[in-house]
Formats: sequence, C-alpha cells, structure tokens
Amino acid sequence: MEQVADRREIEQVVNEALRELEEAKKDLKLIDALRVKYLGRKGLITNLFKQLGKVSPEKRPELGRLLNEARDTVERAIGSATERAKEAILTSKETIDVTTPGRIPIIGSLHPVTQVTQEIVRIFSQMGFEVVEGPEVELDYYNFEALNIPKDHPARDMQDTFYISEDVVLRTHTSPIQARIMEKRRPPIQIIAPGKTYRCDSDMTHTPMFHQVEGLMVGKDISFSHLKAVLTLFVHRMFGPQVGLRFRPSFFPFTEPSAEVDIQCVMCGGSGCKVCSYTGWLEILGSGMVDPAVFEKVGYDPEEVTGFAFGMGIERIAMLKWSIDDLRLFFENDVRFLEQFT
Repeated sequence: MEQVADRREIEQVVNEALRELEEAKKDLKLIDALRVKYLGRKGLITNLFKQLGKVSPEKRPELGRLLNEARDTVERAIGSATERAKEAILTSKETIDVTTPGRIPIIGSLHPVTQVTQEIVRIFSQMGFEVVEGPEVELDYYNFEALNIPKDHPARDMQDTFYISEDVVLRTHTSPIQARIMEKRRPPIQIIAPGKTYRCDSDMTHTPMFHQVEGLMVGKDISFSHLKAVLTLFVHRMFGPQVGLRFRPSFFPFTEPSAEVDIQCVMCGGSGCKVCSYTGWLEILGSGMVDPAVFEKVGYDPEEVTGFAFGMGIERIAMLKWSIDDLRLFFENDVRFLEQFT
C-alpha cells in the first residue's frame, strides 16, 4: 500500500495555508487564489482527501477526522481573511462611496458667436428672410466684379484680400452669395447669408477670420423706408426697444444711396464714454439700396425692380450685446470666458 499523509503532514499543510493567508492581508485576489490552491478541485487538502481510499480501514476514520478538521480550519481562515479585506476596502479613503451624491459634470454650450448667429437668423427668419449659404473660397468675379467693384476699383484696397490666385480669393464678405442667388432666381428675393469671411487684419477689434451676415431684399417698389423698418426691428429685438438708432450717409460700391447704421452706446446709454469716443453712438452695420449696376450684372432690369442690402459683423454684434472689449476673447478658448455664456 502506498505511503499516505499522516497527522504531521496535514498539520504542515494547514500551517502553511494559515501563514500565506496572513501574508495576503487585504488582497482579495490573492486570498481567492489561496482558496483555489488549498480547497479547489486540485487543491492540496482536496488531494489529501483523495488518499483516504488507500488507507487501511482501521486508520481511515482517524485520518478522515483530521482532514475534515484541516479543511474546516482553512475554510474559516479564508472566510475571515475575505471579510477583513472587504471591510478594509469599504473603509478605505480611495474607495467609491456609492451613497455619496454624484458630481455634476461640466456641460458644454454653444460658442457665443454661434449663439448670436442663431439669434440673428431667428430674428430675420421671423421677418420672412430665407437663410442661404455659399462657398468660402470664391471667384474674384463674384466677390468683386459682380458687386460693382472692377479690378481697378480703389474699393478693393478696403478689403485686405487673401488671394489664392489671380482669379480666386477667400471671400471678404458674404455678399457674393447675393450675386449668385440673383443669377439663379427671379424677384422677389428675401434672403440672409451668414458665414465665415477672411481679411488680412488682426488686432483687438479685427481678426483674419470672422463672421458676417448679409441681407438682401429685391422686388417691386422696395424703398429705403423698407430698409429702415427691417433694420429698426432687428436692432430693437437684438438690443432692446429702448436702444435708439440712426442712419448716416456712407459709401459702398454695391449700394446707392448707402448708409451706416449706429445704435446708442450700450456702455453708457448714449451719454458718452470712452468706448463710443464720447459721441453716444456705435456703428454696427452698413446698408443701402442695391446699385442698378449690380442688377444689370445678374440680368435684372433696374427699371422694374429695386432692393436693399445690408451687412454686419457677427462678432461686433456679440461684443456690443455682451459688452466685450476684446475680439480675441472669442478665439482664445479660455474656459473662464466661455462658461459665462452657458
């Protein structure tokens, strides 16, 4: 008959198990690995039980009792070690307390320029204007010539243009969209064209890429009075009914007569301050009646239709609406600035 375990060997296995469990301390994974090592299907104590069949009948009861006691001792030790480890985890500072209220995550929001763009679009859409879009990389023809700005016109110097080639530019305004729309459609037309525009300029109030909204209304008997009514309604909805506005004569190659629109200074309420150069007024947009030469370019008869156009910088509207004095804040991605507009 083969040699089988005796009391001394069984006690040695139990003592080794207890020692390893003590060293495992709070490591649940290691404790479970020791459970498998001693009590698993191929564990050390399990293998000792398998030797009972090789023991003589008179010695089997005593050996069985010793093995049962050994198994019970190791099982209790594993249970106690597991409970201690779990309790230590629950009381640890690094543990997640499921009863603690959750932290409110930081939620992003629309950029202030986007918010103002959407508000402008909403105001004009409620007045019946259709929103249209066009290419940012534009032909010189649509950016200039179709708008009554031929190649030798001095007004081109006002634009600070980025040229891709002699005949291709980054659009300096969104007015080219108006020319494209008029080429494809017949009056009446009532559109606004928001989008990105580009000019070689950069300082506190200018940036090489900025946003504009151009507007156009063409039809029979459209007059300057219609222009004044539309823009007055826009200003009052954007800045409030208490804000006054005025139209000043100006010059733009694609409108005649032309006018710049000023609003009462939002900083001082019109009383005069450093922002408005103590005039009480701030310029916000340019406008005017569409020049007959522009109508002729797109095949309209200036004797049959009239119209008005206007254009404004969205960043400027945002700066006035929220009293922001540095245009660069819109593009520096400072969270402290942006989170004010959530």
